[in-house]
Amino acid sequence: MLFRSTLVICLLPLWAMAETHEVRMLNRNDTGPMPFEPDYLVIQPGDTVRFLAADPGHNAATIAGMIPEGGEKFVGRINEEIEVTLEAEGIWGIKCSPHYTMGMAMLIQVGDTPATKADLPADLPDAARQRMLDILERQL
Repeated sequence: MLFRSTLVICLLPLWAMAETHEVRMLNRNDTGPMPFEPDYLVIQPGDTVRFLAADPGHNAATIAGMIPEGGEKFVGRINEEIEVTLEAEGIWGIKCSPHYTMGMAMLIQVGDTPATKADLPADLPDAARQRMLDILERQL
């Protein structure tokens, strides 16, 4: 019993350090139509991202080819607010499935290495690629 209590007390600071970040799924903001807000998020491994259905008709899902090694894909339902805890370090590509070809995409940096153009796969839809390039330009 004493061992378990000591273990909980030792691990509690690690649980307390993990943060929850909110991302809103919108129809429009100052960056244009169909954005995530924010569209670039920097978090640490073990942090949670809560995707909020601020406007109807959106979901959050990973983009194939933009999941770091060891990471797992996720797909939320339309109008569903979901929470995902990201452990794998690297750049995560996130899309709204119905609006992906319209450019509704974002990047999540897990860890200390920022995203670059090299992180973008060649098969991105044109509008999603442009959105991500715009996001990267704003990060410089």
